[in-house]
Amino acid sequence: MQLPPIATTTIGSFPRPSWLASTERSRANFRLEGPALKEAQNDATALSIFTQERIGLDLLSDGEQRRTGFINHILAAFDGIDLEHEAVKRIYRRREQPRPVPRIVGKIKRRTPAIVEDLRFAKAQTAKPIKMDVPGPMTVIDSTLDEFYKDEAAMAMDVAAALNEELRDLQSAGCDVLEIDEPAMTRYHEKVFEYGARALDRCLEGIHVPTIVHLCYGYPGGAGLQHEYEYPELLQELMKTKIGGFAVEFARSGYDPAVLSICKGRVIMFGCVDPGDSPVPAVANVVERVRVALKYIEPKNLWLAPDCGLMTISRNLADAKAKLLVDVAREIRRTL
Repeated sequence: MQLPPIATTTIGSFPRPSWLASTERSRANFRLEGPALKEAQNDATALSIFTQERIGLDLLSDGEQRRTGFINHILAAFDGIDLEHEAVKRIYRRREQPRPVPRIVGKIKRRTPAIVEDLRFAKAQTAKPIKMDVPGPMTVIDSTLDEFYKDEAAMAMDVAAALNEELRDLQSAGCDVLEIDEPAMTRYHEKVFEYGARALDRCLEGIHVPTIVHLCYGYPGGAGLQHEYEYPELLQELMKTKIGGFAVEFARSGYDPAVLSICKGRVIMFGCVDPGDSPVPAVANVVERVRVALKYIEPKNLWLAPDCGLMTISRNLADAKAKLLVDVAREIRRTL
């Protein structure tokens, strides 16, 4: 895979067309069932990939058009998880409203591939590289109710082993970049030190394609800021792992990109666009912020992205924010 300097991509999710699903609290409610649903998801995926390619993104996703959310689509392929009878749990520190979550009722094992066929369909639509993502062990733990393990570290390693099987199959099927979504890591640094970094490395055993861990604060819907747990110690610990790079958010956080100075040699997916229902920023403003990041990261290792997924905003706004990334990259490449 060869990407240009200052490559452009997204976290993964794009809005579902209204004829496919409605979206509520970051969950998709599909309007169809059975073969009709699969056909509609194929159409929506092909449309999303065509749109990303037309916009000019360098690294594409399948738009996550088949997923009800970014976790359960993967967990449905694992044993030991009850998706039918949810429990209520408060997830992510400082998030006040409890949410319905799957229950852990037995030992977690991968039963069947989750998104390998999704990848194959996506790759058949384009010659451009494709990135696929899965939720990481810490985020699976935070987004489920454990009624079996009573030991987060043990559960994390079983989740990691199941995810590793999925990532290996994605790699064998030709996935160009693998992303592990870990917003929980930004809220629970002490757990990263205890077992999260070790579980991340377990996910990566036998993986040699580029890998990214997405370290966001979970704002696809524009929730309030939760930035009291900051990046520096987290990045320092994860630099000890085999992960190839970090997706970090700088649009909403207002963090100084100088924190990236400790990430030499790794890819940075630089979150420089707010994924929420906010106006598209001026190209010049984002260019200025990216130029600051270039003081610390080589152009070949700096990828531009939104802070988080784009699924909760309108299709027109999502496309405009993706196009902004392309315009910013073009301007910066012109003056490198």
